[in-house]
Amino acid sequence: MAPKRGGRAGRAAGGGAVASSGDVASHSPAASSDVSSAAASGPYVMMLGLRGIPDVQGGVEKHVEMLAGRLAARGWRVEVVARRSHLPQPRARDWRGIRITPLWAPRHVALEAPVHTFLGVLHAARRRPDILHVHAIGPSLMVPLARLFGLRVVVTHHGYDYDRQKWGALARRVLRLGERFGMRLSHGRIAVSAEIARTMHARHGVRVDFVPNGVATATCAEPGSVLDTFGIERRRYILYAARIVPEKRQLDLIRAFARLGDPGLRLVIAGDDAFNGAYAREVRALAAAMPGVVLAGFQSGERLAALFGNAALFVLPSSHEGMPIAVLEAMAYGLPVLVSDIVANRELGLPEDDYFPLGDVDALAAALAARLGDLPSEAAMGERAAKVAHAYSWAGIADRTAALYRKALGR
Repeated sequence: MAPKRGGRAGRAAGGGAVASSGDVASHSPAASSDVSSAAASGPYVMMLGLRGIPDVQGGVEKHVEMLAGRLAARGWRVEVVARRSHLPQPRARDWRGIRITPLWAPRHVALEAPVHTFLGVLHAARRRPDILHVHAIGPSLMVPLARLFGLRVVVTHHGYDYDRQKWGALARRVLRLGERFGMRLSHGRIAVSAEIARTMHARHGVRVDFVPNGVATATCAEPGSVLDTFGIERRRYILYAARIVPEKRQLDLIRAFARLGDPGLRLVIAGDDAFNGAYAREVRALAAAMPGVVLAGFQSGERLAALFGNAALFVLPSSHEGMPIAVLEAMAYGLPVLVSDIVANRELGLPEDDYFPLGDVDALAAALAARLGDLPSEAAMGERAAKVAHAYSWAGIADRTAALYRKALGR
């Protein structure tokens, strides 16, 4: 028999507060100060399957950071189980009402996630959260273990990770098994795109709720210093912001940029590869050989806000996405975007001119030239930013997620 849950007794369902009026994320020192989560009296949700928060590179990491903060503001007790090596502070702490618990994981591209998730489920079995929210299909491999411990599990499918170029045949089979376990054995299932939700329903015969990623823009009081650091000028650079991994296809973007032949234009690549793999080394070598390419490394907070807020154009040439948070964030700053024509990007419903054929460097170069020759006005950018912020509000996403938690709990 599973031990009695420590998180349920005497708690209100919570999560039904009125949505906040905006999703502007402050990164000021005052806003970043630690806040104890002890005051929260609502149900207890533990999130697992990510590297960590705050300001850790990755789409799942950004998703959890935004979602967890808004759930905490609605009275939920939220704990995020992180991988110790990805955090600047190796010990547990409270941050903006969220408990961050670092656990050890091996620094190995194939073992880090499964080993950490296994240890995280053991931690959850001891802590007894009302909901264990597992993010991504790889960590979902441990859903049967969580069920064995009597935990209530919700899984979010963030994308078809077995389609990533870095995985071999065995890893792809394991990821598909994790997807199967997550979809068939959890108490609640979420997909970040409507296409994933439809596919999972057809494949596994279960209800999968579509809850998209959201956007949160950050304010930047002094953008000039960031631009000066990288030698770039306002509206005179193209921005790319995501991890440097093969499926993001930075090489295509660098080659297309080189064909523009504009000596005053820059391409800023904001991102990094945690494992310093062969692909990342190839990107760095090509960037060094191409005038005008700036490798900015991983950026977050005010510095990333400055890069978004002053760019001319955002480009994402990737071959694999779940629902691209970086594109949503670019749109939330009002930026025009160019994205590959893969299904996940098509789900955004952008104008046809915002898409180019995946892997076609010539088409991407032509699209870059056309877009840079017809940039929107500042007023038009402001209108777009307001529409996107409203459509993809993290406040609404948190409310929908909380409702699914209550449903999984039978409330």
